[in-house]
Amino acid sequence: MEPQQHVGETTWNSIGDDPYFEVCFDYIRMPFIVISLKCDEEKIDPRVYINVGGHYSEKESHGFAYSNRFIFIANLGATGWTRSLRVDPCSFPCRFEISIEAFPNRKAADNAIAVRLQKGMDGATIHNLGNLPRFRLRMPTLSFGPPVQQIEKVIKAQYALGKKIAPPKIADGATPWLSIIVPVYNAPKRYLDDLLKSFLDQGVPGTELILSDDSSTSEETQHWYDNHARRDNVKILRTSTNGGIATATNTGLGQASGTWVAFLDHDDVIAPHALKLIGKAIVENRSAKFIYTDEVVVDDNLKPIGLTLKPAYDPILLTGVNYINHFSIYRRDRLSQIGNLRTGFDGSQDYDLLLRYLDGLLAEDVLHLPYPAYWWRRNGKTYSRQFMAKATTAARKAISESFARKGVKTHVEPALTDTLHRVMFENVSENSWPMVSIIIPSRDSYQLISRILNDLFERTDYPNFEVIVIDNGTSDEQVLSLYQQLTQAKSNFSYVIEKETFNFSRAINRGIRIAKGENFLLLNNDVEVMEPFWLKEMVSCLSFEGVGIVGAKLLYPNNKIQHAGVVAGFGGLAGHWYLNQAKDYGGPMSRLHVRNSMTCVTGAVMLISGTCARTVGLWNEEDFAVAYNDVDYCLRAYKTGFRTVWTPFSCLYHHESVSRGSDIFGERKRRFNAEKENLKTRHGTADFFDPAANPGYDRRFSTPQFLPPEKLAPVRRWFLDKE
Repeated sequence: MEPQQHVGETTWNSIGDDPYFEVCFDYIRMPFIVISLKCDEEKIDPRVYINVGGHYSEKESHGFAYSNRFIFIANLGATGWTRSLRVDPCSFPCRFEISIEAFPNRKAADNAIAVRLQKGMDGATIHNLGNLPRFRLRMPTLSFGPPVQQIEKVIKAQYALGKKIAPPKIADGATPWLSIIVPVYNAPKRYLDDLLKSFLDQGVPGTELILSDDSSTSEETQHWYDNHARRDNVKILRTSTNGGIATATNTGLGQASGTWVAFLDHDDVIAPHALKLIGKAIVENRSAKFIYTDEVVVDDNLKPIGLTLKPAYDPILLTGVNYINHFSIYRRDRLSQIGNLRTGFDGSQDYDLLLRYLDGLLAEDVLHLPYPAYWWRRNGKTYSRQFMAKATTAARKAISESFARKGVKTHVEPALTDTLHRVMFENVSENSWPMVSIIIPSRDSYQLISRILNDLFERTDYPNFEVIVIDNGTSDEQVLSLYQQLTQAKSNFSYVIEKETFNFSRAINRGIRIAKGENFLLLNNDVEVMEPFWLKEMVSCLSFEGVGIVGAKLLYPNNKIQHAGVVAGFGGLAGHWYLNQAKDYGGPMSRLHVRNSMTCVTGAVMLISGTCARTVGLWNEEDFAVAYNDVDYCLRAYKTGFRTVWTPFSCLYHHESVSRGSDIFGERKRRFNAEKENLKTRHGTADFFDPAANPGYDRRFSTPQFLPPEKLAPVRRWFLDKE
């Protein structure tokens, strides 16, 4: 959520991407509410969420087509337990007017609407939200805003630590080591002042700032150039023809002298001490080919409103969202080799450049510097924001071409967020899906095992699989009868019963030994299929280069998130992140709406490629019989060089208890504690900083929270040195 600034009695400035007003109600209240919303500067896209008992969700929301003026009316009822509703005026920064009033009856509400249509709201579209569910309430209070104070605290701590770093000896001063290229078009004087000051304040020798003007028509911009044309380390390039961002940037590249090149927009600001940290990373990592940083989101007046903390280099995530963007540091010689920026990708020219530049680079050549090295001014006026559809189309073209260069045929569809991306592989026909051996550890539990088996045979559209149930001692006659019936009816079903103490790792090993498939799917018996294509999606993810393990999105029966990936090191061990968030929760960068690399996923629904299984070996039956066996296996695969992918496009219910562990006593507790210690000993999880997360997050919490650092985190690669 993003804040907004109060301008007048009913006028507000949105200074982020997700402004909202939460309207709360008392138990006894006037039953009708009328909300007026208008933005005369540009068309907006409001959304109204109804709280139907505990949380907001996309399912219980109403979206509206772009327009300038809206009137909403809703019937709350004179009494009730409806908690609240939430109004999101727009999905981008802008100035708007909003008013919220309550009325004792429908006639009074209609009269008020009629007055508004005559005074300032002429032409408004009227939307009747109907009778709201009667749940719980308090009347109008407005709540908004991210933890801005915490963001400021974090970045101040980062910059205080950065100040202590000595400038690196990276150049002799005669030749720049870094050229910062900024395409400019009609930039306001204050933007250019802020950018130039942030560059000069760095105090790092061997750097140059190149402002490549794209034929600005603004007298203010031209006058600024005239006053700053004689600085030694600042180049101002002026052209007489407007060629677009890519052309202007390439013009700047043609005049760059640095071994390394970075790109910024004309409204960006370089963060304090950023160039020292970038130079230090280059000096200490001579083989690096590319470096990217974290970023602070600021409003138009440079007040922090957001903090983007990124994972280590994740090419899977990059196919869904350009999470890298600025501040990115390229080698100039490699940029020249690939032909610099291309035209024809307006709004996503940096995305296209990034994908082409990273093609062929080894993962160890790409470094993430976890330092908020630049300030991204969100003002809603960027090309990609104003022409989102065109920018999205260009992004998908760039992604598809990236795979085509590797000989992989794809097309790109919308992700769970429409403007993000889902790569669809076209190299698998209906008759060539590889065989998957589905291994289900189970015992008794007729309701569970019968449901999942029915879901596999009747509700899953994957054409080539076998099911192997590894049973550790069922005595339930219903279950035994079910096994016998399926054995006779399904040639791709088999089961093994061995009466013994439950050992998950042993069950998986036993299943793999007798499996016939090319790949292996581990599946808990308490899982429920939601959509037929879930297994095709998981198998498709093995088409990404280097992927050995795939995990699915799992929900509790109450539609809260149970599994969106497991982060090693949380709590000193490992933990599910974003646990109990709403089903449609997207997280930072809408990351939970696209595929991600993770170091670990849960064994409840885990696909393992045959290559990975043969390389990593069997599951550890002795040290991880019940707990953390999936974490151990995934970390072993990670250390061997395999990627693990989590996908939100394969979503299933997991009927695991929402609260776990309260029934662990006696021998079970002793075993559980021993397996925790085994995880710490074997994988050093107490000191492990998962590359999927960020060292700026507090590792005590499932939903990451910002943590002011005590020391600067080092640069990061995804993979550690192989053991």
